[in-house]
Amino acid sequence: MQTPKTSISILFTTMTLFGFGTVSGQIYPNRPIRIIASEPGGGNDFAARVIAQGISAPLGQQVIVDNRPAGVVAIEPAAKAPPDGYTLLLYSNGLWTLPFIQSVPYDVLRDFAPITLAVRAPNILAVHPSLPVKTVKELIALAKARPGELNYASGSTGSSPHLSAELFNSMAGVKIVRINYKGSGPAVSALVGGQVQLMFATSGAAEPHLRSGRLRGLAVTSAEPSALAPGLPTVAASGLSGYESDTPYGVYAPAKTPDAVIQRLNQEIVKFLARTEVKEKFFGAGFDIVASTSERFATVLKADIVRMAKLVKDAGIATQ
Repeated sequence: MQTPKTSISILFTTMTLFGFGTVSGQIYPNRPIRIIASEPGGGNDFAARVIAQGISAPLGQQVIVDNRPAGVVAIEPAAKAPPDGYTLLLYSNGLWTLPFIQSVPYDVLRDFAPITLAVRAPNILAVHPSLPVKTVKELIALAKARPGELNYASGSTGSSPHLSAELFNSMAGVKIVRINYKGSGPAVSALVGGQVQLMFATSGAAEPHLRSGRLRGLAVTSAEPSALAPGLPTVAASGLSGYESDTPYGVYAPAKTPDAVIQRLNQEIVKFLARTEVKEKFFGAGFDIVASTSERFATVLKADIVRMAKLVKDAGIATQ
């Protein structure tokens, strides 16, 4: 005959095996969860809010989005939170490019446990119609013929549009000069107004101007063609083999969070992202669904840290 203590132990073991997880002997989750993200209106905030709403019911708890100013102010609280699965972080690759540009009080690989690479947002290499190029090869040829004369717009240092452009410079062996703006919105406006010649703009920001003819799209920066940029080839397939750059958005927990909790969260997020209406919602906002395993995300994270470290060093981005 089983004692009550034995029965409880079997219950906890069974729930862990089926992905429910326990923290300190308690069934997970048994109270609200918060997802830290950067300011309202950006990609981090959008993805966090959609995912929070989607996993609340299956987890049986309220999932709250906690908006903080972008950068260390948002990231540090997640890094230092208790590893119990009740504080998560949803952030772009700014999480691991920021340490190459400034001193930060965290180490990505030491302080965070990847849960899932949720979505990606490719960039579009867009030029002002006055620039006499229609392909990536023509742009590279023009940039080589006129070194230092062409310029590109970007928002904050270390942002995806910035790094995409510097990767292009490095791989193509050209010098297209950066013009820095206070955010991607003003940068796109400057390109539309002809103040700069080109930009690696997010698909969501560029697409309306491509449709209207105010900008010309040359290629998409993702490894594969994207439905977010219909008709456009990849940069890699149109003159710059091996090129790949986009904005990945991942969900993280503090390091040492129990594996059963990581897997439960991964299971619910991935299941939610697989729904057709969810894919359509993200697609409409300029995102491609990824929904990776935690193991795959860890592999991608480590590889991209190495790749971005080299790019930032070679381009001297930290001193720009």
